[in-house]
Amino acid sequence: MAEKARRYSRKREAIREVLMGTESHPNAEWIFNQLKPQIPDLSLATVYRNLSEMKQNGEVQSVAFWDGKERFDGNVKKHSHFVCEKCGKIDDFHFVAHDTGIDEFAQSHYDGKVDFHSLVFHGRCRDCITE
Repeated sequence: MAEKARRYSRKREAIREVLMGTESHPNAEWIFNQLKPQIPDLSLATVYRNLSEMKQNGEVQSVAFWDGKERFDGNVKKHSHFVCEKCGKIDDFHFVAHDTGIDEFAQSHYDGKVDFHSLVFHGRCRDCITE
């Protein structure tokens, strides 16, 4: 079946730009609040729908859930993350090498098909340690 052609969407592009313009790994509500003043007819459902579509197409990645809300990253290059379990801050860990050997090792022990892995560290950020 042929993939459905996507029409240009001003709202989708605005969502993408906001996500690419931050390193904070926001949730859909944060993105909505950033865009609502410029796009008054934007709905939170539209943000969720577009994020879901962009995630499915590999244009954004889901990093973690914090306080029941999915957090997103516009940087889809392979990298790891750190999630603070106290405040929910998410940082990129570019210094942790992405090891494709893990995928190969997992594949050798699994009957299914391993496509990729994600590595997320959990703990407390510097600010939360000093509080």
